[in-house]
Amino acid sequence: MQYVIDTETKLILDVELFGRHGTDPTAAFLHRLSEKHDLSDAVFLVDGYGYQTALSRLGLSGRLDYVERNLIEKWFHTLKMRTDRFHNSWVGSHGSVREWFIQFAQYYNYQRPHQALDGRTPVEEVTN
Repeated sequence: MQYVIDTETKLILDVELFGRHGTDPTAAFLHRLSEKHDLSDAVFLVDGYGYQTALSRLGLSGRLDYVERNLIEKWFHTLKMRTDRFHNSWVGSHGSVREWFIQFAQYYNYQRPHQALDGRTPVEEVTN
């Protein structure tokens, strides 16, 4: 699973589930992301050098930064917990899983208030 979240606003920009790991799926994910969002000033916090290779292919910036990454570990734990619940009860296709991720991101961005945002949703944080 690959995901991109804005660490300031907590907005989920994209989530994708791949059948394999590596530079090629990551580069495809980042390419699709760059078509949806302006990433010219973005700095990606990554956990391995394969991601840095994919970022450099697209002219994007990335760095290993475990201190800042810890800020989003709580978020990742929330997503993983929900995904595990979903996975344990789901029988369906890869497309169905993708649809579930889209729905989860919608809920997370538009409906779920966040303590770190003083009870606002990520979309409310972006629009204020």
